[in-house]
Amino acid sequence: MNASAELLKELRIDRNKASAPPPSGTPRRGLWIVLAVVALLVLGGIAWFLFGRERPIEVSTVPVVAIQQGTASSSVLDASGYVVARRMATVSAKITGKVREVMIEEGMRVEEGQVMATLDPIDANAQRSLSASQLEAARSQLAGLKAQVAQADAEAGRLQKLVGQQLVSRSQYDLAMAQRDSLRAQLKTAERNTRVAGDALAIAELGVDNNTVRAPFSGVVTAKAAQPGEIVSPLSAGGGFTRTGIGTIVDMDSLEIEVEVGEAFIGRVQPKMPVEATLNAYPEWKIPAEVIAIIPTADRGKATVKVRIALKVKDPRIVPEMGVRVSFLEAAAPAQAAAPKGVRVPASALVERDQKTVAFVVGDDKRVQQVPVTVGVALNNDRQVTAGLSAGEQVVNNPPPELRDGSAVVEKQPQ
Repeated sequence: MNASAELLKELRIDRNKASAPPPSGTPRRGLWIVLAVVALLVLGGIAWFLFGRERPIEVSTVPVVAIQQGTASSSVLDASGYVVARRMATVSAKITGKVREVMIEEGMRVEEGQVMATLDPIDANAQRSLSASQLEAARSQLAGLKAQVAQADAEAGRLQKLVGQQLVSRSQYDLAMAQRDSLRAQLKTAERNTRVAGDALAIAELGVDNNTVRAPFSGVVTAKAAQPGEIVSPLSAGGGFTRTGIGTIVDMDSLEIEVEVGEAFIGRVQPKMPVEATLNAYPEWKIPAEVIAIIPTADRGKATVKVRIALKVKDPRIVPEMGVRVSFLEAAAPAQAAAPKGVRVPASALVERDQKTVAFVVGDDKRVQQVPVTVGVALNNDRQVTAGLSAGEQVVNNPPPELRDGSAVVEKQPQ
């Protein structure tokens, strides 16, 4: 019985031991604390992003505009024409010959006297050698005659003394004098022949030099017209481009504009009149120019008069035969001659900060920079700014009081 009672006690459940918390409860509480802290940080970051960061200030901007220098002349007549060169030459050889070497290419700059090409100089060299030989022969003959004349002079002197002493006959003396005079005449002829031979050699030297084609003036090669092995001749070289020429040179400093103005409007054009030219290739480029002259003749078929216009700008972009449009400008009034310098901005874009006149320039990062400016004269609703701002910048119009240096801004949308 006792043994059975002990067995029943062992089978009884202990209520106090079952209600004790499990050992793993402490780590689980730590995990919940970490999650709560992370959630608070995330909520704090969202709240700062929504409410705590700097909000850009809505502003309206205006551009800074450059004040036009000089005058604001208006056009009285428009016309079209072409760029032409007053100094242009198709260079050819002075003689007929075969081209040996061409030393130019299109677009190449050449100076006055620079060698452009050479011809085959075989014939010229042979002629020069012949002339040199003839000169040497003439000089040898001259030297022999000089010796003979010297001997004849001495012989005539001796016979003259002997005649005085009556040791020789008078006829013998006269014969010696005649021979001397004859030799003197031959000597003068030999001297002339020597000079002629020298001139012939100089001409032969020119013939050799004519085989070298040189640039007549400084300019740019616009056409290469000959190749080695071709025959060039001045007889077949006409005005303009020919295959027998060596090349065409243009003096780029002599470029000007030629336009044709209708007879009905030619009275509006005067010499020295200011002109604004625009090349068809560069429509945004305004080139200052001036009327050179009005050609005093008209084209009967087109009823136009040609006008020459000088370009005041030298630029490699201007090349011959370019199309150009010109506007003849009226002379500006003297009162308009002295336009103010600097830039202009609306007066509302300038404010007083720390006893200084400033403007707020908007940067690429959409933040403003407070810039002190120097203000000039009033231009209607605008003000002249002589220092501090540059043309093309964007400034804030009507800056709000809370706008400060470095503030972020956003363009105000139109209503």
